[in-house]
This record gives sequence, C-alpha cells and structure tokens, in this order.
Amino acid sequence: MKLSTRGRYSTRLMLELAIRYDGGPVLLKEISKAQEISLKYLGQLIIPLKIAGLIKSTRGYHGGYCLSKPPENIKLLDILEAVEGSLAFTECVESPQTCYRSNNCPVRNIWKKSSEQFKNMLNSITLAAMADGQPKKSS
Repeated sequence: MKLSTRGRYSTRLMLELAIRYDGGPVLLKEISKAQEISLKYLGQLIIPLKIAGLIKSTRGYHGGYCLSKPPENIKLLDILEAVEGSLAFTECVESPQTCYRSNNCPVRNIWKKSSEQFKNMLNSITLAAMADGQPKKSS
C-alpha cells in the first residue's frame, strides 16, 4: 500500500496552515512556495478539504485559506480520508457485499483488524502534534 501524492501533499498543505494558524488567512501562492507544491495542484487539493469542512476560504484583500477549526481538533485520518476516501486495506472490509466470500473468508478479519489499527493510529495524530516543533510562520 502506498499513500498517493494527493494524501502526502494535502497533509503538507494542512501542516502549513497549522503552522500559520494564528496569522490569519494564507494565500495559496505562499503555501505553494513554502511547501514546493505547484499552485495548480494545490487548487485541486483545496476542494475536497473544503468539502470535508477542514479548511475555509476568505475572499478579498486579506483573503486566503485557513483551518476551519483548531489544529488540535484535526486528525491526520480526517485529512487523508478527505482526499483519499476509504483507507481500508481491502474493499470487503467496509463493503462485505462486494465479495461473495466475505462471510467465509479466512483472511478478511486480518485485513479488517489491520485497517482498524492503521486508522486508529492515524486518528491519534493531530495536526497540532505534527506542527509542534515546526517554526511558526506569519502570513
């Protein structure tokens, strides 16, 4: 299993907003420069993060993007599920009806337990914890 570029870059975008949390809205071009992610790609990542309610935008002269809630209330799991969708290791973990063997499969419980442990670990990591120790930046 590999985390996609969407997941990795969205995490970096959110981390940048957490580092700048008390400084007001941040322009995408500032995030792009700081995280070395193309402006066009960031524009694509913003959409699912807004839909998930993790970030908000402000228009106007002092506009930009900011976290919709404090970084200690945003989990790494929230970010990854917003851009990646399900993080279950196999489709049958969350949708048993997709496989006719789900009820009698000898390995489905292994995938289910592994998926749960992975998600629990990601849910234990807050954006604030990730930002802790990073130099603060102002907008």
